[in-house]
Amino acid sequence: MKIFTFTKKSLIVLFASVLLGAAALTVAFSTTARFVSTATEQRDIPIYCVESEKKVVAISFDAAWGNEQTETLLNILKEKNVKSTFFLVGDWVEKFPDSVKSIAKDGHDVGNHSSTHPYMTQLSAEKMKEEIQSCNEKIKALTGNTPTLFRPPYGDYNNAVVGAVRAENMYCIQWDIDSLDWKDPTPQQMVERITAKLTPGSIILMHNGAKNTPEALPMIIDAVRAEGYDFVPISELLPKGDYTTDHEGRMHTTEQ
Repeated sequence: MKIFTFTKKSLIVLFASVLLGAAALTVAFSTTARFVSTATEQRDIPIYCVESEKKVVAISFDAAWGNEQTETLLNILKEKNVKSTFFLVGDWVEKFPDSVKSIAKDGHDVGNHSSTHPYMTQLSAEKMKEEIQSCNEKIKALTGNTPTLFRPPYGDYNNAVVGAVRAENMYCIQWDIDSLDWKDPTPQQMVERITAKLTPGSIILMHNGAKNTPEALPMIIDAVRAEGYDFVPISELLPKGDYTTDHEGRMHTTEQ
């Protein structure tokens, strides 16, 4: 039979070990709790596309910098009898007021793309609000209408961004089909990319300053129509009333 005796030194070591073990358990529990909380936090997802029984899609253009192609794009849309949506940056609105008026006059949606094109998730709540409201005011001064659609620059969003947009009684809009026109693919590559991803309620992303967009646009319109789809501006694509977005960002109306 062994008899264990404890010296003062050994008792101190034992006591310290117990304290360290307890601390480790506390940290582990705390980390687990934070992980669970993060994992179960509900994401507020923007609208990427819309649940629709009709074969309709929306084509949209982001305008943030140059303006060399806007008139050409508007002429093509007019010739093809297509109404679209233009998301405009406030700084762009100030530089090209006549183009803003032309877009609105031709019956296209005029959406808000922020005032200065920042990464919205890096801004404070007050700065987010300022970016949205400032652009709205610039557009309203030229068109007489306050935008109801907002697209975050770079597609950059989080719950705070979506909440800030909703607080302004606006819809936060993304896209489910990226033409990648900003990477300068060939017009045919854009056509193939878009038609391969088409679904009723899709939102197509393009830009007013990409190299091959003017050449590709009529081809895209013809190819989409050949698949049996019609074009509507995003404001007409969105159903009225309460809605939810699923994990893919598809907009569903809420049953009453």
